[in-house]
Amino acid sequence: MKQEKKKWIWIATLLVMVFIAGRGVGMAVDKWESTYTIIPQADNWGLGFGAEGTQPTGNVSAEELKKNDAYYVGDGTSKNIYLTFDCGYENGNTEKILDALKKHNAPGTFFVVGHFLETSPEIVKRMAAEGHAVGNHTYHHPDMSSIADMTSFQKEVDDVAALYEQITGQELMKYYRPPQGKYSTKNLEMAKKLGYHTFFWSLAYVDWYEDKQPTKEEAFDKLLKRIHPGAIVLLHSTSKTNGEILDELLTKWEEMGYTFHPLSDLTEDGTVSVEETEKVR
Repeated sequence: MKQEKKKWIWIATLLVMVFIAGRGVGMAVDKWESTYTIIPQADNWGLGFGAEGTQPTGNVSAEELKKNDAYYVGDGTSKNIYLTFDCGYENGNTEKILDALKKHNAPGTFFVVGHFLETSPEIVKRMAAEGHAVGNHTYHHPDMSSIADMTSFQKEVDDVAALYEQITGQELMKYYRPPQGKYSTKNLEMAKKLGYHTFFWSLAYVDWYEDKQPTKEEAFDKLLKRIHPGAIVLLHSTSKTNGEILDELLTKWEEMGYTFHPLSDLTEDGTVSVEETEKVR
């Protein structure tokens, strides 16, 4: 009986010690957090694919993303496709992409970085003149998930917007895509505060290695099998393969019953106007 009593006294003492130690650690952490800027936990955008022709799942749900005006996919009941292109630099393929979009009367969104704006202003002017949206891919293409303060975050997007307006005389669309899909919840919140909608993607393939381009067959194998209603498609404008196949790819998607729509259809306050649609010719 005495041994049992000693056992319970020992357990109670241990619990009290753990509680006191926990309070001490908590106060130390609170003090540390008040002294330093904590970089929020980051994540990489990722997808899980199911049956052919169905929407993939993201590592964050569409409903959760929408709380911060972020999107990765559209309506799963309509055969709509949203064409987006990331533009890091120009190597002779972007105008081929623009030619294909014009032929199919398909609106696109081009997410540009500072280098592209600096080196290819005439192509940027063509994007705007033909009615495409130009979005923000940051000026220096850094890992934005490592940026925890609004000042640094805002400079990366503001510098793109300012140069775009200088080149075209128009305001940049408030569309943001995190470089490499690296982000944190804090990033999404900051983008929203700056008035941006963040766009990830629901279909992409490995097309960005300039010296290791996929074959036409490899590209079609991924892009035709994995297309789905409401797809936000990410393609890189640096891809020679994309420049060569886009006309045929758009034709094949049309034959499958898909139509092409602007990202403005996805935002809460945005449906494309007749005037804007008419620009894409």
